[in-house]
Amino acid sequence: MARNIQSLERAAAMLRLLAGGERRLGLSDIASSLGLAKGTAHGILRTLQQEGFVEQDDASGRYQLGAELLRLGTTYLDVHELRARALVWTDDLARSSGESVYLGVLHQQGVLIVHHVFRPDDSRQVLEIGAMQPLHSTALGKVLSAYDPVAHSEALDTDRKAFTDRTVCDSGDFERLLDITRARGYAADVEETWEGVASVAAPIHDRRRMPVGAVGITGAVERLGRDGELRPELIAAVRDCARAVSRDLGAGRF
Repeated sequence: MARNIQSLERAAAMLRLLAGGERRLGLSDIASSLGLAKGTAHGILRTLQQEGFVEQDDASGRYQLGAELLRLGTTYLDVHELRARALVWTDDLARSSGESVYLGVLHQQGVLIVHHVFRPDDSRQVLEIGAMQPLHSTALGKVLSAYDPVAHSEALDTDRKAFTDRTVCDSGDFERLLDITRARGYAADVEETWEGVASVAAPIHDRRRMPVGAVGITGAVERLGRDGELRPELIAAVRDCARAVSRDLGAGRF
């Protein structure tokens, strides 16, 4: 059996103590509560402080939970609220479009799939929750890059790999593509990431009207396209789904 790392266990115990006790605790209080030497407790607190998980009051010298821990917790709640609000609407989109539906958020210079609804047929499919997609070539990634300034910077700073001969890699061409995405309110990927596969995605906004994710459909080019163009009724369905989720998150009308 793998052994636990003692320093991590102690750090976790400190965070729980600060979360559950008085608003601020002194070094002596923390050390005695956890049965640690003051020097050991101070070393762990200093590391947590450097990472932003703990803050020290300048006047009293007492410690409290830091803003970075709050940010991580808020991110966790935001993603789970997004997924919860999207469940009904993504099911409806899968039924109306006949295609797979994906819900994605920005994560580590890519798109993290946080929800996936299978195509409503009897075909063999693999659940892709937790999978990562590139920002620069997928419809989900291009939507995030167009509307989220952080995603935009990530897409420009990372290597834009050519997955097919249709992938847009040049930074100038990519910027123009994002301008088009913002102008029409959705992004497309027609064999830019996978041969024979097309996608359409639209942005989801929260109550602050900030972009928090993207929703889209993916399927064979011959099903999503007609006469060389993506089917307008599918584009409309994706945009309607994104607007519905945004409204449920408090964004109002878009």
